[in-house]
Amino acid sequence: MDAEQRRGLQAALLAYVGWGLLTLYWKQLSEFDPLDLVGWRVSSAAIIMVTWLAIAGRLGELRALRTDRGTLANVVVASMLLTVNWSTYVWAVVNEHIIETALGYFLSPLGTMALGVFVLGERLTTLKRASIACACLAIVVLTYSYGRLPWVAILLATSWTSYGYVKRRVALDAVTSLTGELLVLIVPALLIVAASFTRDTGIPNVATGFDWTLVLGTGIITAAPLLLFAFAAKRVPFTILGPANYLIPIINFLLGWLAFSEPLTQSRVIGFALVWVALALVTIDTLGGPARRSVRALAAH
Repeated sequence: MDAEQRRGLQAALLAYVGWGLLTLYWKQLSEFDPLDLVGWRVSSAAIIMVTWLAIAGRLGELRALRTDRGTLANVVVASMLLTVNWSTYVWAVVNEHIIETALGYFLSPLGTMALGVFVLGERLTTLKRASIACACLAIVVLTYSYGRLPWVAILLATSWTSYGYVKRRVALDAVTSLTGELLVLIVPALLIVAASFTRDTGIPNVATGFDWTLVLGTGIITAAPLLLFAFAAKRVPFTILGPANYLIPIINFLLGWLAFSEPLTQSRVIGFALVWVALALVTIDTLGGPARRSVRALAAH
């Protein structure tokens, strides 16, 4: 790697570790209503992202939301999916379902692959067929283990996979697109914030000074990893960024198991193991193609 790529990889690792450790951040706010937290997160993040674009002289890029109905429609859909994902994640963390959030983000790459097959008409290789079979079996095992469908994991995986698909259709870069999504959500977010002032259990009425620091900091913890990732995405090959993304659910899995003592029964270990096998098969299939082509090219010479 050259120096620019190394800086990009460092930024990516910081982003992924930051996203993984967000669980600890939200856990500190577990006494508050998850919907209130999402409202404050969206409001503060919107202020930060608009300020960032203004400093960078890029506010004009948001004009596409007024002039291009297709872009606006995709941004609105993306904002709704993001709301579902964030709300589910925050609810799960504050209600002791951290290991299940890890499962959701482990399943996301497999969901993306399924979307490519069933929506985009892409073809499956043998290894990818095997990975889907492992993922389906994992859901069956984990449903038995939990005594219910692991709905938190499935909702996180489907909302994040769908969000990624819609984002591909938005003719804006990641930073500008997220800013647009936050602006779409800003009115309902501000209404949630306003409503929190009227309830005895609302954040403004029970938060301490330290709590306020954390609540207002939700905008920073939302924006910082995204900006780091946007920096990395322009400098690091996606064949490296993709597997490194597994850091996020690995951190959440370890936090839920070791730090917060969430139950990890034998059947859940088996279910997670099946998901990890599925991810390993996809990774081997994805990275193996370029590797095999390189070997053949060397042999030809």
